[in-house]
Amino acid sequence: MEFIKPGTNIDFIGKRNIAFLISACIIILTILLLIWKSGPNYGVDFSGGVLIQVKFDQKRSPDEIRAALKSVQLENSIIQEFGEKGQFEFLIRIRKTDVELTGLGEKVKQALILDFGKGVEMRRVEMVGPKVGEDLRQKALFAIFFATLFIAVYISGRFEQKWVISIVMAFFLFVIVYVAFGLGMSVTWLILIAMIVTLGFCWFLKLKYALGAIIALIHDVTITMGAFVFLDKEISLSIIAAFLTIVGYSLNDTIIVFDRIRENMRRFRRRPFDEVMNKSINETLSRTFLTSTTTLVVVLALFFLGGGVIHDFAFAMLVGIVVGTYSSVFIASPILLIWEGAFGRKVDPEKSKVR
Repeated sequence: MEFIKPGTNIDFIGKRNIAFLISACIIILTILLLIWKSGPNYGVDFSGGVLIQVKFDQKRSPDEIRAALKSVQLENSIIQEFGEKGQFEFLIRIRKTDVELTGLGEKVKQALILDFGKGVEMRRVEMVGPKVGEDLRQKALFAIFFATLFIAVYISGRFEQKWVISIVMAFFLFVIVYVAFGLGMSVTWLILIAMIVTLGFCWFLKLKYALGAIIALIHDVTITMGAFVFLDKEISLSIIAAFLTIVGYSLNDTIIVFDRIRENMRRFRRRPFDEVMNKSINETLSRTFLTSTTTLVVVLALFFLGGGVIHDFAFAMLVGIVVGTYSSVFIASPILLIWEGAFGRKVDPEKSKVR
């Protein structure tokens, strides 16, 4: 089935500079938001504390709930509406990690009943210690980093037959990360530096396909993170799972485009490289459209019908699918063009216009 007519010739590569500018602006905005807000809004999974989910029989405001919690010294809690509109459910997030969990749910329930009557239902009470939260946060960062690193190995071996070089690079980076972590280096800075070094290795070792794929993956995760920071949504374990899913989805789309580019490079050796790339993207456009659309329909169903528990996961997937499809066309592929201009066949500016 093809929704895009054969022979379609949209000039995607010609619009790469506009795409780079848009992506750069969004990423810079994300970084500024992270600095302004002192990092993401970590959920209890990562920051530690107590999470209480409560349901009321009628509409209440966060201020009313906060006032009711004064009697149990929890008026400084973060209170957010949860679930679908009209369900009157709230999440009460207590950042204190020294709170006695035993009987806490009952104390909160009695305090709320005292102010609002008996139409109060406690749905769940969860507690995560600060050490556990820090450990989970570190493991989440490592999961994203090592997933990206192993992807670099796979892409290099799959498209460039450089298995040995890529495996040695991955092993070297793994040792560096392990040693630096053992010496007490901050995990956030460690992963950031390791990512930069990985990109440097890919450039130096001329692993062009891995370079394009990794930059696209970093692009996708960063912009999805930016959406969460902008909307002040919590980053929890389920959101990390969504990020890893986005990495896999974006990679699949990128591989489809890369595979066609590699095939066409062999078939059209005399054509300018950017023309070959643009032809390849257009030839895979129908498959990209079908894959993205069908996946998007499922995720939209989860987003609107899945309920509050899975809402943020579905939101992350929505952003990730859109951004992942965009990056496969406008980020990963043009990175190959930049690399080719530096190391490969020089592109004649007069011939670079796609006909």
